Amino acid sequence: METIHIYHTNDVHSHLENWPRIKQFLAQKQIIHHQEEEDVFLFDIGDFIDRWHPFSEATKGKGNIDLLNECQYTAVTIGNNEGVNLPYDDLNQLYEHAQFDVLLANLYTTDEGFPHWVKPYKVYQTKKGTKVGVIGLTAYFVHLYGLLGWKVTEPVEELKKWIEPLKAESDLIILLSHLGLPEDESIAAEFPDIDVILGSHTHHFLEKGKIVGNTLLGAAGKYGHFVGHVTLHLNERKSITEKYAVLIDSKELPRVQNEQDQIDGYFSKGKSLLNQKVTTLATPLKSELFRETEFSRMLSRALREWCNTDCALINAGLILGPLKGDVTVYDLLTICPHPINPCVVELTGKELESVIRQTKDESLVHREIKGLGFRGTLLGVFVYDQICFQNEGILVNGMELNYEKNYTLALPDMFTFGHFFKDVLPQKEKRYFLPEFLRDLLKWKLQLES
Repeated sequence: METIHIYHTNDVHSHLENWPRIKQFLAQKQIIHHQEEEDVFLFDIGDFIDRWHPFSEATKGKGNIDLLNECQYTAVTIGNNEGVNLPYDDLNQLYEHAQFDVLLANLYTTDEGFPHWVKPYKVYQTKKGTKVGVIGLTAYFVHLYGLLGWKVTEPVEELKKWIEPLKAESDLIILLSHLGLPEDESIAAEFPDIDVILGSHTHHFLEKGKIVGNTLLGAAGKYGHFVGHVTLHLNERKSITEKYAVLIDSKELPRVQNEQDQIDGYFSKGKSLLNQKVTTLATPLKSELFRETEFSRMLSRALREWCNTDCALINAGLILGPLKGDVTVYDLLTICPHPINPCVVELTGKELESVIRQTKDESLVHREIKGLGFRGTLLGVFVYDQICFQNEGILVNGMELNYEKNYTLALPDMFTFGHFFKDVLPQKEKRYFLPEFLRDLLKWKLQLES
């Protein structure tokens, strides 16, 4: 008989407030299992990095890699926060000091090869000779990866290419999937040779795992609230006789000595590294959720000018606080932490009017948003540039809106992902601007006007 232990994390999103306890827990478990001569694998399933945290922003994610190294992770796959929220060179250099494998079968360079830091899969061998094949897949954000200079392929089609080599080389197969629960369930049904799928992306948690066909699914929620533990029992023929999953609640783990000092230390180190002056404001810039301010008008104007469009709109909830006096890079991160990019769509006058009228809906203004890159709470009022209202009509660039004319509209990309303005935007071609975030536009505008 053989027992294999697998610990997994996912979608930590740089929420390092749970990390000291997780680190201590993993270290203790590794010692115990090694003493019992049982093999341990440790995997992260992507979105470990999130640039809202100053430690991640200042180190371009490399500080997060150091944390994974300290815990002796076996392998990781990447999520969209690593893949499309880092400029090409930063992602290409992110793992240069990694002491673990990066497994990712569906990311290529534009010349059709794998990046130097990627393996599509790897076969690990246990002390008793069991061959464990591990493969990684990430979400199919084909257009965004393409804009950054990468090529991402359809994950299920890619899996079909690699499943036979994996079966030939392995006694059991594990998939590291940054695809989401519905996709994992579908893959489990289609690929019964996969023994375990460790999932992420949709922030789901499976308290005792989930069996789909022959496959055990495991997932540990988000933000380090849980650590997943999968246990496999094998017989002498290296066949799995039993497999089960549990989640460990980080809050129930033992406290760590100087725990808060460690948590604060990550933050303060990042803050110190980001203490670079951007400008000095003679007059403070105020932020308001439910009222247009000079600050929100400035961001909307910066968006239009950067994208060179006829008009622009933003929501005031994107600005999480005021600015005054000396403004640093850290200050801009604090008040605009969202990994949100500029986007341009072309609309007819009639379509543009429909979008603008919908932004006046009070229920939308007070809507609480989670995900889509938004790191605030409520949307807030919409603030426009080169759009104004006269009596019952709408003016664009001072001219009455023409239903037959085409207009270019700049807006935050979060509004183009199918959750807003569903009668207009989903079917429209979008032009995304990467890798710039809105805070980069704000920095550009502040320096331009200083």
